[in-house]
Amino acid sequence: MIKFITSDKFLDQAANAYAVFVEQDFKFDQLSEISKKFFPALKDALKQREFTGKAHSNLVLTSADDSKLIYLIFIGLGKVNKTMCDLESYRRALASVIRIAQSYKIEKLAIQLPDSKLFNAEVEEFSKETAVISLMSEYDFDDFKTDEEKKKKSDINLIICSDKKNIAQIKKGIEIGEFIGQCVNKARYWCDMPPAHKYPKILADYAKSLEKETDLKVTVFDSEQISKMGMGGIEGVCKGSEQKPRLVVMEHKAANKNAKKVVLVGKGVTFDSGGLSLKPANAMETMKDDMAGAAVVTAAMRIISKLKLNINVIGITPLVENMPSGSATRPGDILKFYNGKTAEVKNTDAEGRLILADALSYAVKHYKPDAIIDFATLTGACSYALGPFYCGLMTKHDDLAEKLKRASLTTGERVWSLPLDDDYKKAVRSEIADICNIGNERYRAGAITAAFFLQNFVDDVPWVHLDIAGTAYGVPDIAYYRNGATAFGVRLIVDALICW
Repeated sequence: MIKFITSDKFLDQAANAYAVFVEQDFKFDQLSEISKKFFPALKDALKQREFTGKAHSNLVLTSADDSKLIYLIFIGLGKVNKTMCDLESYRRALASVIRIAQSYKIEKLAIQLPDSKLFNAEVEEFSKETAVISLMSEYDFDDFKTDEEKKKKSDINLIICSDKKNIAQIKKGIEIGEFIGQCVNKARYWCDMPPAHKYPKILADYAKSLEKETDLKVTVFDSEQISKMGMGGIEGVCKGSEQKPRLVVMEHKAANKNAKKVVLVGKGVTFDSGGLSLKPANAMETMKDDMAGAAVVTAAMRIISKLKLNINVIGITPLVENMPSGSATRPGDILKFYNGKTAEVKNTDAEGRLILADALSYAVKHYKPDAIIDFATLTGACSYALGPFYCGLMTKHDDLAEKLKRASLTTGERVWSLPLDDDYKKAVRSEIADICNIGNERYRAGAITAAFFLQNFVDDVPWVHLDIAGTAYGVPDIAYYRNGATAFGVRLIVDALICW
């Protein structure tokens, strides 16, 4: 999408549209050259349309240049206070530009990059964000549309203009950002894919294919190996499906032998019917995205390998389909996990924690990590508690929480801590097994009690649980998302590991 980076004058570009970012209550002197070249009555037009640069505001004007139609796109940044949080205002403003350009079928769009210092960001970082958000804003899942007119999107040639002294840094940032954006969009693509097109084997094969383009070592365990290893959670959830489970392990090794070791675990339920504890029909409509955690971890591992981060990172994704049938796990059954613990299954729709239990146990036994972070569309309770703009963060390790909160501020993928207090621990007790897969109703707090179930499988390893149920799909009012998948968590964890 980003075709050209130049230090030549912004208004000298052979473009169909020119996008200008302005702070709230800007001085018109900043726009005098644009007015002189394209729109002499610009000052009056801005006043008449009451455009002052407020956040989330935009104005599109038309003019002509040598008999060619020209669009002038003005985007408000709001009040810029030079804090990292304001970088999100830029992301959303940039996304608005891309969406406007698409709607007007603009082929060549010139953008004058704002000064990165306004957002307390380095030039390279700012450029990276520009590329990531440009690609995320352009994404649209249309593989199954047959109407070519509805499917057709404007192929935007984006021209980035900036000072000559920053060009080298901008090019480096853009290159990294484009790759990250592509990986994020690939994760979104898999989440948006219909469930019949992404069975566990298909996702496992995709992960395995990453060995060809990365330094990742990828191991895929099939259903027989999963059964022999005693992974009763993964095996139990998949019993009702004709599709066999997979367990994928991706390893990135740092150049430094003494580097820290972090394990990322992602829930991968390719479709969740609820099993015998069948969901209502409308609740199944978006359950193709119940493998968002696995998509996030796979995309993150691809980026981590590309950036050659000096930290050992292992990505683990248990992949299953949860379906009802005569062979399905029943409410009342007891499953035995990889670490030897047992759980009473009272509700087969609380399946994500069952497959995560085996994956977490595997991570602890085989890698002895310095930290584990899991990503899971785990509970409706978290979605209702925090809505679509924050994911739930649960941990007893404040230092890990702080790393993710800092990354949250820089990436705009926001997290909110929920209390992992031992008063909730008794909620997952069982009278006939070690634990129960759903919390006792008296304790309510379904997101927290689910985390306490998972805690049984991490031993004393520092661990963070991220419940992305509300943020993974259908997030409204953020221009760089569309109606479908968001791949929430990819940018968050990559940024956190870069700064680890």
